[in-house]
Amino acid sequence: MIERLYSLLRDFIFPKLRFAFASAFVTVLDYFFYLFLFYFFFSPVISNIISYSLLMILNFFLQKKFVFTLKGRSRIIFIQSMIFSVIGLLLSTLLIGGLNKFNFFYEYQFATKMLVTGIIFFYNYYTKRFAFEGK
Repeated sequence: MIERLYSLLRDFIFPKLRFAFASAFVTVLDYFFYLFLFYFFFSPVISNIISYSLLMILNFFLQKKFVFTLKGRSRIIFIQSMIFSVIGLLLSTLLIGGLNKFNFFYEYQFATKMLVTGIIFFYNYYTKRFAFEGK
């Protein structure tokens, strides 16, 4: 029973927690840039594109250092990771654009960004895991 619990923690829970902690720093920066850009310069969609793009490279290096085991050539893994990140950017931008058609989400951008971040979290985890570890 204890071995099964340890296995569950080691193989399922801990990797996602490491990913969440490493991504938390980037997420805080993303929120800051997104909200700053939205309130002072751009629409929600443009603000999301800019903030997401600025931070996806930083996120790659944090994941490489703290989350995943590199299994392959760094250059190829970087390219795969960036392709997955661009797809994640497209998905998050579609979600931001769609949600902002509702007054509630347009008025509460923090809630909008939080919901989209929660949805994209799992996409990012599994695609980056595939890029870094081939799993």
